[in-house]
Amino acid sequence: MMRKAQESRKTHETAIKVDMNLDGQGNYIIDTGLKFLDHMLESFTMHGSFDLEIKVRGDLEVDDHHTIEDIGITLGKVFKKALSDKEGINRMAHAIVPMDDSIAIVAVDLGGRAYSVLDMEFERDRIGDISTENVPHFIDSFAKNAQMNIHVKVRGENDHHKIEALFKALGLALKEAAKIEHKRIPSIKGTLD
Repeated sequence: MMRKAQESRKTHETAIKVDMNLDGQGNYIIDTGLKFLDHMLESFTMHGSFDLEIKVRGDLEVDDHHTIEDIGITLGKVFKKALSDKEGINRMAHAIVPMDDSIAIVAVDLGGRAYSVLDMEFERDRIGDISTENVPHFIDSFAKNAQMNIHVKVRGENDHHKIEALFKALGLALKEAAKIEHKRIPSIKGTLD
């Protein structure tokens, strides 16, 4: 079974194309126009062992909000599409990632219920070229469009470390949740919508 998908999104604010292979090697080509976000998505991809290509043209002259939100939307849709009927997946998983002073705990359920609980605070308004307020917005947009449940708890002192630990933990948790280890749909309903 090939668990690959492609998704495009074009609005007056952004043009995005995402290609994803859930059963990849952690290879990536990512160009969002936001260097710090590229770095985080590269960490997410490598630790998730996905192959991911993201090409974005956004209205960064306005700010980073539209670009980050639309990447979350498009990445969520392509992840859901690549999962297909979810037959055999573990469905639920978690990861705990320390990074120096910081720790991120991420739990996911790919059962089709779109929800996010995000417990994170940042001291700085910006890290590199992104607004820290857009980090939880990205995770929420991703969860809603992938139709998954994500719980996140992040603690630490250094905001860069907190965000990087979060993206690594998200990649690891999704890698485990999407892993095929059964021959059935992991639900007593017999379906995961």
